[in-house]
Amino acid sequence: MKSLKKILKWTGISFMSLLLLITISGLVYRLLMPEPLQPLGKMVDMGNYQLHIVSAGEKSNKPTLVIESGGGLTTEFYHWLSEGLKDSMRVVRYDRIGINHSDEITAPRDPETVARRLHTLLRNAGESPPYVMMGHSTGGPQIRVFTELFPNEVKAMFFVDATHPDHVVRYNAPKKNSFKYKGYLATIELQAILCDLGVFSLFDTLFGTPYFGEGLPDEMNQRIKEQFQIGKTFRAYKKETECYYTTLERSAKMENFGTLPIRTFHAISPDTEWRREYDKKVHERIKLYGKHKEYAELSTNGKSIEIFGNHISIFTKKENAAIICKEVIQVLKEIAH
Repeated sequence: MKSLKKILKWTGISFMSLLLLITISGLVYRLLMPEPLQPLGKMVDMGNYQLHIVSAGEKSNKPTLVIESGGGLTTEFYHWLSEGLKDSMRVVRYDRIGINHSDEITAPRDPETVARRLHTLLRNAGESPPYVMMGHSTGGPQIRVFTELFPNEVKAMFFVDATHPDHVVRYNAPKKNSFKYKGYLATIELQAILCDLGVFSLFDTLFGTPYFGEGLPDEMNQRIKEQFQIGKTFRAYKKETECYYTTLERSAKMENFGTLPIRTFHAISPDTEWRREYDKKVHERIKLYGKHKEYAELSTNGKSIEIFGNHISIFTKKENAAIICKEVIQVLKEIAH
C-alpha cells in the first residue's frame, strides 16, 4: 500500500514538473517569436471595431465574388481561389470578428447578424453589388442566409464542401446537448490557452500541427500558423461553434431560389470501395431523417461537382481550386448572357 502511494505521489510530481517545464518553455519561446506579418489586406472601420478584408482583381461591371470562409479559417486558406479568378473578376475574402487580424468584440454570431455585418463591411470597404457568393463548410449556410436577405444583389451561389442543414443526422454528428459536443468546445478553449502560453507555437515548431492548407504556398501557411501565437482565433471559432445548430436551422428557412445559378463542390475520397460503403450509410440516414433539399436542388439551375480531396484540400490544392475557378468563370459567362 505504501509503495502504491509513493508511486502515485512521484507520478503526480513528475507530471506537474513536466507540465511546468512545458509552460515555461512555451512562454520563453513566445518571447523569442518574431513579430507577426502585416495583414494581407486592409482593415475596414465598422464603427467601434475593424474587420480584415482582402480584395483582388479590378472593379468592373461584372459581379464580385465574395468568399465566406469555413469556421475558424482565415483568408489565407482561399489563396488559390483568389489567384485563379482575379484576372476574370473582382474577388473579396475577409476574416469574421475575432478571426486572424479582425478585432474581437462581444457580438452575436447568428447567421442573420453575420450576413448583415458582411453586407455593411462590403459597403464600408467600397465594394458594390452584384455579388456571387461562395461559402465553404459552415460558410455555405451563411451565404444562403445572405442571399435570402439580399436577393436582388446576388447573381449566383457556390457551395464548397458546404455544411448541409441535415448535417447532424446525415453524418451522425454530436447533438447540441451531448457530452461530446461540450467536450469539443472545451478542447477549443484548451487550444486557445495553449496558444496564449506559447505552447502551441512551440509544439508546431518541434513536431508540426494540422493547421495548414495542403498545397498552399509556404508564405500562406506561415501566415496561418502565426495567428496561433495568441488564442484569439480559437476563441472566436468556439463562439461560432456555439451557434452551429442555430446557423443550420436558420439557413434551411428558404428552399426555393428560383433560377439562380447554384454550383456545389463535394470533396470525395479516391478510395472507391470505402466511398461506396460510406455513401450508402449516409443515404440511408438521409432517407430516415433527412428534411431538406440538396444544395443543387435549391434552384432549377443547380449542378453538383465532385472533386478528389478532403474538406480543406478541395480548394487549397492548386489543381482542385482550378476546377472550382473554371466553373465560376463559366457561370459568369452565363450570367452575362
